[in-house]
Amino acid sequence: QVQLVESGGGLVQAGGSLRLSCAASGRTFSSLTMGWFRQAPGKEREFVAGIDWNGQNTYYTNFVKGRFTISRDDAKNMVDLQMNSLKPEDTAVYYCAAGYYGSGQNTVSSSNSYNYWGQGTQVTVSS
Repeated sequence: QVQLVESGGGLVQAGGSLRLSCAASGRTFSSLTMGWFRQAPGKEREFVAGIDWNGQNTYYTNFVKGRFTISRDDAKNMVDLQMNSLKPEDTAVYYCAAGYYGSGQNTVSSSNSYNYWGQGTQVTVSS
């Protein structure tokens, strides 16, 4: 069993930055592909960024490329999402997710590839 706890959300002005962190419990972190998803009010949950289990590949949705960076630290069982140049449309609840050995854009970007989810952290970007 893996438990995920997100932190780092908050209120920021447009153009600002936030860094989200996700702490994972358990001994299998190095086997886990990690992803960040988000859900805005009235919208479906959508993929934001992912990093595969061995850290060799990162994946992003088009609307965050060049602004967001995902990274992982297997020694600390953590994955971070650095968000720069934030826009009001980035406002959402952000969720950390974990799944075993996923790789490739189609797999990593699909919520069906993930077995574990965090409770979410709110990010609000004001204009």
